[in-house]
Amino acid sequence: MSVKAKWLNKVKWDEHGLVPVIAQEVSSNDVLMFAWMNREALARTVETGQAVYWSRSRKKLWHKGEESGHVQKVHELRLDCDEDVVLLKVEQVEGIACHTGRHSCFFQKFEGSAADGEWVAVDPVLKNPDSIYK
Repeated sequence: MSVKAKWLNKVKWDEHGLVPVIAQEVSSNDVLMFAWMNREALARTVETGQAVYWSRSRKKLWHKGEESGHVQKVHELRLDCDEDVVLLKVEQVEGIACHTGRHSCFFQKFEGSAADGEWVAVDPVLKNPDSIYK
């Protein structure tokens, strides 16, 4: 698939050629993670049926699960009303999306008040990250 495919032109890419992406579990509707894609990552995602993101820190394509084995099988792609955010509905292989070994990257919940609140980890670690990443 060419990264010049016409359907890619509908996406409103930011000044760095990126679009924010939300990965949502197709079976539970849990929000698993947030990441970025460039044109090539989105094209490869459609081509392979698995999530491919752009790593801003490593400045390269990142096939989700390439190291951990926790790939995301894409069931559906959606573009928001402003055409500047992509939603992936995915099947999360082995149920772990976060590099911390948790189901979702959104495992910290705010508890308390504005004056004395705190972020509390409310979801368990399903697998020790040291055993995931060698």
